[in-house]
Amino acid sequence: MEIHSIFDRFWEAYSTQNPSAKRIYDLFTREGEQVVHDHIALRTFNDPRVDIDVVARVFTDNGYEARGTYDFKAKKLLGRHYEHRSDPDAPKVFISQLLMEGFSESLQRTIKERLDSLPREAYMDPDLVFRGSLWGKLPFAVYEGLRKESEYAAWTLTYGYRANHFAIKVNELKGFQDLRQVNEFVKRHGYLMNTASGSEIYGTAEELLEQSATRAEIIPFEFSDGIHEIPACFYEFTLRYPDKSGKLYSGFIAANADKIFESTNFYKKDESGPGM
Repeated sequence: MEIHSIFDRFWEAYSTQNPSAKRIYDLFTREGEQVVHDHIALRTFNDPRVDIDVVARVFTDNGYEARGTYDFKAKKLLGRHYEHRSDPDAPKVFISQLLMEGFSESLQRTIKERLDSLPREAYMDPDLVFRGSLWGKLPFAVYEGLRKESEYAAWTLTYGYRANHFAIKVNELKGFQDLRQVNEFVKRHGYLMNTASGSEIYGTAEELLEQSATRAEIIPFEFSDGIHEIPACFYEFTLRYPDKSGKLYSGFIAANADKIFESTNFYKKDESGPGM
């Protein structure tokens, strides 16, 4: 599969479900910018049928290789990032998985029952990562129960396989000097930023990576017992700095990503703003 077609498929589903993402993209293009994406992120569970290696297959079969592993102890997650072997301009991929054994028997049972509802052959589908939710609609009470233990678990079982976010590569923007200018531009158009740690920017120039993100868009979502408004996806902005050799840092920082995960937390509706 051609690399660009992979990301185009993810973008189509992501921007259709999350129209604010397309509107933010268009804000930059109307400023004369050519938007380049630094990376996308996907979520899954550490069940061998759907773990990181399974989700990564569409990428590793098309020139990508694992470059870094990240441990999120508080959220009980493991992450890994992938880069293309020969094309440094290809978007990076960040895939994380929930370490289910770290949670209650109830949460583990809920997820396992959903995974078990499909035959093993369903997880062999080469298009698995483009399928969204494989397991049908959840009752809203199940979503709420999962969310009390893990926002990540609730989001992943509800939405399934899709890009959790895209990240704009700020280094490629011509009219924005730093992440603060990007954030101000986005906020000026009515979108709220993730301030999970009291700051809009995670990381520092000394760490060679700065990141910021909008809050997830709140959308009406159809559960098995009715429609409820819940967080969907968000847009990230990434600024990379050169290392001592002059090469842009290509990895990720666990402490940054830990806060970025919180962009999909269930913010109160009156705080969610008109956009993401």
